[in-house]
Amino acid sequence: MLPALQESLDGDDRELDSGDDSGPLERTPSSSYCLYAYHSNSRSTHQRGDSDDGSASGSTTETPAAQDFSLSLVDTNLPSEIETELRSFIAKRLNKGALFEGLGNVASVELSLPDYRVGCYYCLFQQEKSFPEPTTDDPDLNPPEYVVCFLGGSEKGLELFRLELDKYVQDLKMSFDCKESNLETSIKSYLSNWFEDVVCPIQRVVLLLQEKLVFLLHAALSYTPVEVKASDEKIKRDINRFLSVASLQGLVHEGTMTSLCMAMTEERHQAVLIDCSGPQPQVQNAGSNKFCEDWLQPFLNGAEGGHPFLFRQLLENFKLKAIQDTNNLKRFIRQAEMNHYALFKCYMFLKNCGCGDVLLKIVKVEHAEMPEAKNVILVLEEFMREVATAQRF
Repeated sequence: MLPALQESLDGDDRELDSGDDSGPLERTPSSSYCLYAYHSNSRSTHQRGDSDDGSASGSTTETPAAQDFSLSLVDTNLPSEIETELRSFIAKRLNKGALFEGLGNVASVELSLPDYRVGCYYCLFQQEKSFPEPTTDDPDLNPPEYVVCFLGGSEKGLELFRLELDKYVQDLKMSFDCKESNLETSIKSYLSNWFEDVVCPIQRVVLLLQEKLVFLLHAALSYTPVEVKASDEKIKRDINRFLSVASLQGLVHEGTMTSLCMAMTEERHQAVLIDCSGPQPQVQNAGSNKFCEDWLQPFLNGAEGGHPFLFRQLLENFKLKAIQDTNNLKRFIRQAEMNHYALFKCYMFLKNCGCGDVLLKIVKVEHAEMPEAKNVILVLEEFMREVATAQRF
């Protein structure tokens, strides 16, 4: 295994293990959730800071109207004691102006029964569909918005999935039906499945593909299109989610990303095909390299009892190392434009990094309009072809 990879994994394991004073909800994958109706007399309530004393009391189902809002419990699968403490936490956040519509937050929440800390994602959102006319006598009361909370894992673990959870809440808005009679069909199942739908797909792909996961890692790294053949739509969604997370999209310039996708498609002439219709997945037209092979082993090790958050952290480390190697190669190329020894350093770096084939294509696209760098890349490509030819004989 590459030394840098081992250091990354060791450091991540220490971070995951340190400060673990959590209880059952953090150690065990959870699908705990809570949904509140948020009633506000002022649209600016959650955009300004107020006092810190807004909190729920007792075991009632509605928060006292601290300032000019109230929280009413819509649905939860939490015990009543824990739900009351969570509602108090959310009320304090609302008073501090810490919630903004559609943008979720992640925090560590202390719960007294049985005295543990747990990661909590919470988000304020507005319903897409129209509400029935309010039945209150107060004409100034706005139609209720909602605050959804998902509890499970640690704060660090949930933070890795914050953007996906934001998207999950957006999808919830589209299917939400405010009629209580339709609660079971409209939101209860959706809310209770948040952990399986958002956190677990990466783990399921690792368990499904096992050693063949190396081909998926290479496809994500090299911007190679992937086609999935499966009778189960859930498998397709899981693999597409894995590719989306493993891709360098968002870390590489958008124009570069588009050019790379086009270049890879033209070069390979066909997409990687993953056939999951049989008893064992089959992969065709796939590639690999030492970089992806080195990263495969930590995923396989984690499959033996690892928790879902670990796989996401591994993918983040995988992308980070790829970006670091890309930036190092760019720096060497800039030096090589004026220094022949730096050109040799470029060659040695490409030879030893484990993913020289992919990195060279990335920098080639990015430096297409720079003549000096382009000449260096042409020389490096020739070196790499000679090495590849020598290794085949």
